[in-house]
Amino acid sequence: MQHAVGSPLPPPHQPGQEPAVGWSTAAHHPGAGAHQGPVPVPPPPPAPGFSGVGAPSGPVPPAPPRHTPAPPVPDGTGHVPLPPGGPVAVPSTPPATAAPDPAGATLAVLLIGPAGAGKTSVAKYWADHRRVPTAHISLDDVREWVRSGFADPQTGWNDHSEAQYRLARRTCGFAARNFLANGISCILDDAVFPDRPVVGLGGWKRHVGPGLLPVVLLPGLDIVLERNAERSGNRRLTDEEVARIHGRMAGWYGSGLPIIDNSQLDVPGTARVLNDVLARAIASPPNW
Repeated sequence: MQHAVGSPLPPPHQPGQEPAVGWSTAAHHPGAGAHQGPVPVPPPPPAPGFSGVGAPSGPVPPAPPRHTPAPPVPDGTGHVPLPPGGPVAVPSTPPATAAPDPAGATLAVLLIGPAGAGKTSVAKYWADHRRVPTAHISLDDVREWVRSGFADPQTGWNDHSEAQYRLARRTCGFAARNFLANGISCILDDAVFPDRPVVGLGGWKRHVGPGLLPVVLLPGLDIVLERNAERSGNRRLTDEEVARIHGRMAGWYGSGLPIIDNSQLDVPGTARVLNDVLARAIASPPNW
């Protein structure tokens, strides 16, 4: 590339950036407005107080302000800086005169229950019908991101299945914190057992934060067996396994966590009860 003699070289053009301030486009395209011979150099301004031939007498007017360079142009990649996610704090108790409104608040909810309790259906419906942006994060869905080498707990709970479960829960926690940091509520669902607090509830609290609101969904055993029979693939369990899981979930009674028996409730009715439970939890956060 040819440039006029004595003129400095332009800085290298970076992808996604405009040409540097002070460089004309003609400098980058030979033949477009190129000068013949040396570039004329404008004479320097007269020194303060100078009075020569043709120069006005008296004080010299102040020089015009220097041009402020324009701010840098975005790189054009579409990247939007996002606030970093952090642990979710305990919801602040609203004033006594204001009724808690969970439908319009940014919340982090953990829906607990056995297989067949309706966690996923209720979580999706609740997320779909809120006035604020809300995401649904299912632990089972995240676990099944692993295709080759998936450790299915139905074949036996071992080191591999527990490691993948912990990894999926940590991934869900990261996602929830990022959503919440950007004003998007989250409802997560998982079959958390009360007799394994460190692996289950304690892990969720550690990864999401103390502001996570746990709610237990626990219909009767006959309802759970009926719903499980309608499943297919690896989501369907044996009746013996369903009964065993349901029996362990009964340990949530007396734990202090809110429990919803949705045996006689459809999905919209359960979501309405969930809103009532969350309103009470916001007014008086559970100690868990």
